[in-house]
Amino acid sequence: MKLTLAGVLVCSTLLLGCAAQTFTINGEHGEHGEHGEHGEHGEHGEHGEHGEVPTTQTSQHFFISGLGQEQITDAAKVCGGVDKIIKVEAQHTFVNGLLGAITLGIYTPRDAKVYCKA
Repeated sequence: MKLTLAGVLVCSTLLLGCAAQTFTINGEHGEHGEHGEHGEHGEHGEHGEHGEVPTTQTSQHFFISGLGQEQITDAAKVCGGVDKIIKVEAQHTFVNGLLGAITLGIYTPRDAKVYCKA
């Protein structure tokens, strides 16, 4: 029984993936085009696809896989105006997936990042 449970946990951990949705605002998307050098699935970690540092990064808390829930990030307020927004990114990291797997989908956080013009 313990071996089966350990096997399930190892397989679940290996199947956890990362995902990021990037929303480019004001026609700014860097030198590599809309999807950047990493393609549509870009894994950027703490920085953006071209090394930018997010102006703000927050962890959004969801329960039961976020079913019927939403979190709002006001990028215009963060950047001090709509014209100063470069992009907004919603990211599901490995750690977020691991927390979701450990709690069997009861707690499923996501990261939200806002990038502003200097």
